[in-house]
Amino acid sequence: QVQLVESGGGLVQAGDSLRLSCAASGRTFSTDIMGWFRQAPGKEREFVACITWSGGYTYYADSVKGRFTISRDNAKNTVYLQMNSLKPADTAVYYCAAAKYGSSSYRRPNGYDYWGQGTQVTVSS
Repeated sequence: QVQLVESGGGLVQAGDSLRLSCAASGRTFSTDIMGWFRQAPGKEREFVACITWSGGYTYYADSVKGRFTISRDNAKNTVYLQMNSLKPADTAVYYCAAAKYGSSSYRRPNGYDYWGQGTQVTVSS
């Protein structure tokens, strides 16, 4: 119903920047929140940030506030995650996710209904 395609991951050094993109297609009108999560090896999937299609309201995990910025281009059905001042602790697979209207768990993976394939971000020290 909703497809999410990510791009932009890669290998960078500490202090560098990356911008991740998530292109949504299908019945995107059935979703109201787009989120970014990340998962490091052996760790649980962790909320990073999310944004509403309508209004562009944003929410961030404390660990990325001031460094990461989530944004969206409604005309392109695309969500971005600008990551600055990257740290080795940011190393993870980053996933784009979409939540249907009515979600009350926008900070948890189970609040989302559609997921991208994930893109690897590796930050070397």
